[in-house]
Amino acid sequence: MHGGSWLARLAVETFVQEAAAPAASAAELRERLVAVARELAAARPDAGSVAAACARLVAAAHGAWELSPNELRRLVLDEGRALLEQRDRAARSIAIQLGPRLEDATVLTHSASATVHEALVRTPPARVICTVSEPLAEGRTFAETLAECELDVELVDDDEAPARAAEATILLVGADTIFRDGTLANRRGTRRLAEAATAAGIPVVVASEVIKLAPFDAPDEPADPSVSDLTPPELITEFATEEGAYAPDEVAVLVDRTPFLRAGYDLLRGDGR
Repeated sequence: MHGGSWLARLAVETFVQEAAAPAASAAELRERLVAVARELAAARPDAGSVAAACARLVAAAHGAWELSPNELRRLVLDEGRALLEQRDRAARSIAIQLGPRLEDATVLTHSASATVHEALVRTPPARVICTVSEPLAEGRTFAETLAECELDVELVDDDEAPARAAEATILLVGADTIFRDGTLANRRGTRRLAEAATAAGIPVVVASEVIKLAPFDAPDEPADPSVSDLTPPELITEFATEEGAYAPDEVAVLVDRTPFLRAGYDLLRGDGR
């Protein structure tokens, strides 16, 4: 399951490896790390978790001007380790939080979210309906892993899924990016499912770690329309995060109290040099 959380972990590991390379000075190392972070974020513009993870690390590096290169390397290593540990704790916290909503539920889900997977395995619902999730079809593997955990799982084609929304008691999806205005960027097809669930009176819940927040409003189009789409806040019931549950119009409050987000994103975009 190579979702946003997996990509963020890979980005952190790559960033830490680059930090270990020789550098003549801390300033040179900082500049190289910013360049690496920009390359990683640009490689997967649809995965906000990658940009957010890199943003946190470059913000930490740029906030430590007095350090030597070796001290800066240790700082990046410590920050990277803390970020990965925080992600694991966050997923467990979200799974516990969602537990009461999943008991005896029929869950419709889309794509392959590691956070959703942890929640479903911790509190197995009565039934799970998984979409194939084209164009990458990661829903097939996701359904297989759930079945291996002895969950009752049905795999359905993407075109069939909206018509099945009325059978569900909850639409539960992960996130690639959550924008400050409460818009969700996720695998293509998420919006269509959210529309069907909303029409059927089914709650639309997004399970996501805070690291997937972006400190700006959604663009007019997704980064890669062939892979992802944008679901507007009016189609989302709540975001389940390690900080608690937030309605779409409350996301800005959560973003604004996470200071590294804006500083790090400014560096990635060239606004904080």
